[in-house]
Amino acid sequence: MAESVYKIIELVGTSTETWEKAAANAVAKASQSLRDLRVAEITKLDMTVENGKVVSYRARVAVSFKYEA
Repeated sequence: MAESVYKIIELVGTSTETWEKAAANAVAKASQSLRDLRVAEITKLDMTVENGKVVSYRARVAVSFKYEA
């Protein structure tokens, strides 16, 4: 296996349904402009609340992809 270098960026995905969908939204969006996505790590989960009710879920995701200089 050849040596490689990977870059890591942090994204926040949102969903009105679940944290899983929020994370998947972040990865799906990243895959539209980044190549060779390798790993997505959930680093934080939170939600937004309005009038005492959860209105959206947010997932902070660290995404790595192969770095090509």
